[in-house]
Formats: sequence, C-alpha cells, structure tokens
Amino acid sequence: MQSLFFNKFRLFFQSCLLASTLALCMTPTAQAQHTVDPKATPNAFLGAVANNMLEAVKANPKALGGDVSEITALVRQYALPYVDMNKTTRLAAGRHWRQASDAQKEALIQAFTGTLIRTYSGAFTRVTPDTTIDVAPFRGDPKADDAVVRTSVSQPNSSPIGVDYRLEQTDAGWKVYDLNVEGIWLIQNYRNQFSQEIGRSGIDGLIKALNAKIAQ
Repeated sequence: MQSLFFNKFRLFFQSCLLASTLALCMTPTAQAQHTVDPKATPNAFLGAVANNMLEAVKANPKALGGDVSEITALVRQYALPYVDMNKTTRLAAGRHWRQASDAQKEALIQAFTGTLIRTYSGAFTRVTPDTTIDVAPFRGDPKADDAVVRTSVSQPNSSPIGVDYRLEQTDAGWKVYDLNVEGIWLIQNYRNQFSQEIGRSGIDGLIKALNAKIAQ
C-alpha cells in the first residue's frame, strides 16, 4: 500500500535536504530544553515539542549522522507522547473503525503508529543547523477544543514550505492528531488509502499491509 501523503511528506523534506535540510533550532538540548506545557497556548505548546525534538536529534551524534534507529527512539521520546494516535487512527479508518474488533483496533493503532514514526523519522536523517521553523502567531480561540497551528520551514535560497498541525484539547491539555504538508492532510489521505485496502483485503489485510511497509 503506497500513500500519497507518505510520498508527499518524504518529498517535502527531501526538497529541504537538497540545500541543507530540516532543523528547527541551533542550540543543543543540553543547553536549551524547552518546557512543554500542554495547557499553554497551542502555538507555544507545539513550538516547544518541535524544538525539543530537533535539538535532541542535533545533540545526538548518531542521530545527526542519519541513524534511523536513534532518530526513531527520539521520536518516541520527544514527539509521540504529544500525539493522539488513537484519534488519528480512528479518523483515518473512518466508518470501518466501527466494524473492527477491539483486538483489530489495537493492532491497527500500533501498525499505523509504526508507519508514521517511520515516515517522521526518515525526515530527520540529514538534519543540519541551517534550516529553521517558524511557528505563526495563533489567531484562534485558545479555549476552543480544536485548533490549527501553522508553521513554515525555511531553508536558505528556498521558499518556505507550510506545515500545519491540528490539535485537540484533552483533559491533559493539547495533543496533535493531524498534519498538513503543502495542502494534503494526513488523515484525509490515509482514509482513502485505508478504505481501498480494506475493500480489497479487510481490516486484517490493512494491518498486514502497514506492518509490511514498516518492515521494508
């Protein structure tokens, strides 16, 4: 199963890598750990999560050298705790979610989580100090239950590329559940992919296809 969003996501970062590639900040983690407050404003919350992730990669020589296993561990530590993968998976599965057993739902969440971590980790394989990310001022209602935070990745001699994050307000504060790269929302795209795969081989077939993609 091949995802348009997966390809677009990789191409988005690869276009940055041609010049120097993705980095959010230039200060090592040991010197500037940003406090993540899920109950802060949406843009402050997301900015802290994003900067901590990038600084962790840059402070780790193996990760900075492109070691995907090291980067994956950092993604799980610094990014994944602030993502609601249950909601992301449920929305991506759409109407098929109601047809899944509890065991299938759990297996699908794990498989989809692995797929997205693989994609996200791959984007950090050539981090350098030269690229920056700007978090736009939040213009929505910080007391709302849902918010979109807009960012732009800037690279010397290249046009900024927009990346938007959709957040939900939970009892524990903000969590990310969707991502938009150059006009393509992750959930919407994967919903189409999931529906096609389930139509061909059922929910178990979708889980198998995702796990096969992770193993590649």
